[in-house]
Amino acid sequence: MTSSVTLAPETTVAIIGAGRLGGVLARALRAQGIVVYGPLGRGGGVPDVDIAILCVPDSAIPDPAASARRTATRIGHVSGATPLDDVDFSVHPLQTFTGAESPDVFHGIGAAISGRTLDDQRLAEQLARTLGASPFEIDDVHRAGYHAAASFASNFVLTVLDAAEQLAASAGISSDEARDLLAPLIRRTFDNWQSGGAAASLTGPIARGDEVTIARQRAAVDEADPALTSLFDELAAATRAIAREKAAA
Repeated sequence: MTSSVTLAPETTVAIIGAGRLGGVLARALRAQGIVVYGPLGRGGGVPDVDIAILCVPDSAIPDPAASARRTATRIGHVSGATPLDDVDFSVHPLQTFTGAESPDVFHGIGAAISGRTLDDQRLAEQLARTLGASPFEIDDVHRAGYHAAASFASNFVLTVLDAAEQLAASAGISSDEARDLLAPLIRRTFDNWQSGGAAASLTGPIARGDEVTIARQRAAVDEADPALTSLFDELAAATRAIAREKAAA
């Protein structure tokens, strides 16, 4: 059993993986006075460090983890969905990154943490708090479900917004104008959802049972882009379930 690690200014950290999150994470830790090496390429050597953090694709974790094990006291990853099979701890920032963010991008966000031991758990918590994030624990059993929730809240939202942009284009509204026009609606919808949840916030033809309007919408979607019709049908069915929940409340 290796010795425990406590995060301090003299703690040495290697960031492995030079993608979007790797660069932002390195800048943020340096801004807090931590000694940071990298971001390093996943195929290169890792110097003797207290902590190695893998910022690599989920499927690529095992090999750099095995390599880092020879020179790092503790190894972690930033994956939201991957168990701790190859590492000691995990810190998953619940945020989307482009790679150009300033170090304060972590301030106030959530960070899912876990560790093999209590010491590992405490280290993950320290890292999250040092970044300015609020840590919350997710164990391996629930990790994939948690990460799926994040995908629904970010990736899949973009899928729906892209569909809205395409349909606006079919109505003669340019992409730039559509984003400007729809953004206030999106923001108000988000604010309502955050304060009261989906059922309480739902408006529109499905909420009021206006099947004539829904049918017109579907026909317009089918004419504009038949590839979006199945998405419309799935979303309409899911939204009807929310409307039933609202009616029963």
